[in-house]
Amino acid sequence: MTDVTDATFGTAVMERSMTVPVVVDLWAEWCGPCKTLGPIIEKVIGETGGAVELAKVDVDTNPEIAQAFNVQSIPAVFAIHEGKIVDSFVGALPESAVREFVEKLAPGTSKVDQLVDVGDEASLRAALELDATNIDAAVALGDLLRRADRLDEADEVLKPFENVVAAKTILARIRLQRGGVSLDGDLDLTLEHLLEQSSSATSAKDSLLEILDALGPGDPRYVSYRRKLASRLY
Repeated sequence: MTDVTDATFGTAVMERSMTVPVVVDLWAEWCGPCKTLGPIIEKVIGETGGAVELAKVDVDTNPEIAQAFNVQSIPAVFAIHEGKIVDSFVGALPESAVREFVEKLAPGTSKVDQLVDVGDEASLRAALELDATNIDAAVALGDLLRRADRLDEADEVLKPFENVVAAKTILARIRLQRGGVSLDGDLDLTLEHLLEQSSSATSAKDSLLEILDALGPGDPRYVSYRRKLASRLY
């Protein structure tokens, strides 16, 4: 956070905005809503880790800036990027709205994204507490629990996302793990063996599809063996 004056505005805001988005918060000591908004906007921008910067302007001591923005009431907040106003709002918005405002300036800088990037169990659970619909957090936590052989917990985390491809991949690995099947070793030999049996044995076909789901679409064998299986069956 930077306290900006009429004299420093050009450098601290306009020039700086050519490198990083700058949020300008125009406030005054006598303004009650300003005191409500101030801690919220400082917290949310602080969580971006420098991806967005905050400039505070006291309109009583810096009237030129207030005039330049044609401010009629405060708090008034402006987002400046590359020397231009790209967004704004007036009044003391709730934290959720402020967070949405800031995240539009620097996608991927939310608290949830940061927790997912940390990637340990506590952080991933905290991310899901903040956003129970976050698939990245759920998949990362589910896979972490799977690798720790905490399969029931992993299942519970991933079940709400079972129709999402990334979650289906981990759920398939959980099922294989429960059956004692490993994706390590000479997997190509296993796939070929199951493919040979797939025409006459439904269980072999099901096992083959389960392994392919566990590999996921990012593995080249996912597509190639599905094509081979389709050509044998149809």
